[in-house]
Amino acid sequence: MEEQIKKTAARVRIAFACFWILPILLILFGEAGGGWVGMYAGDVRATYMAETITILLAASCVPVSLKLFSWVLIRKIDVVTLPEALRFYAMWSGVRLALLAIPVLAGFFTYYIVLSSTGILCALIGLTASLFCLPGEERLRKELHINKE
Repeated sequence: MEEQIKKTAARVRIAFACFWILPILLILFGEAGGGWVGMYAGDVRATYMAETITILLAASCVPVSLKLFSWVLIRKIDVVTLPEALRFYAMWSGVRLALLAIPVLAGFFTYYIVLSSTGILCALIGLTASLFCLPGEERLRKELHINKE
């Protein structure tokens, strides 16, 4: 059982690392330039739409991702056997990070396509919220109520 706990914690840490690598790659790609950077910078309608969508994504995905995991932890994960709880924990941790990745990637994309700092702000909100999801074996044990033997 200890081995499964360590594997699950490692899987969640890898997913968290991938979550942070995606925006870094998008930033590197955007800073390298290209035809798509600033493509709609002068278009007021496109800027308004991109900013509005990015703000709505950040305002909806961040609280939903944090609260959904808490709800699932209490209602679904706590009531099953330990091996199944570990599997659900890894899966729902990935879902939570995927929900946080949506406003982060949309924010950076908005920043580069319309050169609007609103996109960066929304991306930073998502990245900051991800710090509440820092993975680790100790956190996994605490959330799944597993005592170290």
